[in-house]
Amino acid sequence: MSEQEDYSLALDTLAIRTGHERTHEGEHGEPIFLTSSFVYKNAQEAANKFQGKEAGNVYSRFTNPTVAMFEKRLAALAGGERAVATGSGMGAILAVTMAYLNAGDHVICSRDVFGSIVGLFDRYIRKFGVDIDFVDLTDLDAWQAHVRPNTKMFFMESPSNPLAVIGDIQAIANIAHASNALLVVDNTFCTPALQRPLKLGADLVVYSATKYIDGQGRALGGAVVGQHQLLEDVFSVVRTLGPSMSPFNAWVFLKGLETLKIRMKAHCENAQQIAEWLAQHEKVERVYYAGLPNHPGHELAKKQQAGFGGIVSFEVKGGRPAAWTVIDSTQFISITGNLGDVKSTITHPATTTHGKLSEEAKQAAGIKEGLIRLSVGLEDIHDIIRDLSRGLDLI
Repeated sequence: MSEQEDYSLALDTLAIRTGHERTHEGEHGEPIFLTSSFVYKNAQEAANKFQGKEAGNVYSRFTNPTVAMFEKRLAALAGGERAVATGSGMGAILAVTMAYLNAGDHVICSRDVFGSIVGLFDRYIRKFGVDIDFVDLTDLDAWQAHVRPNTKMFFMESPSNPLAVIGDIQAIANIAHASNALLVVDNTFCTPALQRPLKLGADLVVYSATKYIDGQGRALGGAVVGQHQLLEDVFSVVRTLGPSMSPFNAWVFLKGLETLKIRMKAHCENAQQIAEWLAQHEKVERVYYAGLPNHPGHELAKKQQAGFGGIVSFEVKGGRPAAWTVIDSTQFISITGNLGDVKSTITHPATTTHGKLSEEAKQAAGIKEGLIRLSVGLEDIHDIIRDLSRGLDLI
């Protein structure tokens, strides 16, 4: 696209065209600027750029053309003014907390979040004098009841990891804003292709680009998206503390964004079929997928999402031994904690992604021993079903 970006274009077009300003070489594909630093015409230009008096690249820890392309493209897709890229999804969340929380502040976080987020807040942010309350994502009265005069941030993830709990983003945003607090939403599971939390009232949206944005399990990265002014403090954290995205990884994510919408549509279609099949299986106790009409968040998900996503979690009868039998019996589904890949992946949350939580915290979050999280890939649906059946037929 030209220097004057046209953000009125459809998402599919923005995902392919946004952010690339061709160099004097006239390249068609986005270039990778694998350089740690940049040179200047003279000392005055160097001084101006270091002091922020003149726009331009300074050092790839915080200014790199390839990373900037990714940031512009993701911001356009998410409906934000600006994005700041980071070295991982957790790096993005850390940057937000470092930018906006001080000793004496209070955070309300949904209980239904990725295990490392609980660890970040409970084990690390808390020790710097920030108080944390964890609440039921769907209980609006609980969000309201835990508000204090020093509440500075609400943090939520919807759909949640791994139980696909759906939170009312608009309603929680209203509670946060009435309390002069920021609402931060982790939108990793849906991506901008399925959900745009900024349009629903969120102030900041965080992503693990490692997941669906990449889509092929190749690179680590994260990002924060929002209004330009809010992102300035996040950018300062990345500049100073260095949780930076590499130019090569940014280029990988640029390629991932180009196919994001079509991949997410295919993930949703496969996941829906898997969820419906599992819901009828005699060895399955319960299926967690918002695409099922009996899911408590089904109607809300239909309202605020363009699709139900690619993650299906389910409880098998027989606890951990049965869950491990299902996992270990698969022949091509990858046993890994990652998700959002074109390859289907499977894991046991109680002993992996949420394994460091206390037993009390696991119970509160609904992480049972029979629970399996399946990231439904783009393989043939019948092959995925046959691979899962190998273990299910044994328990």
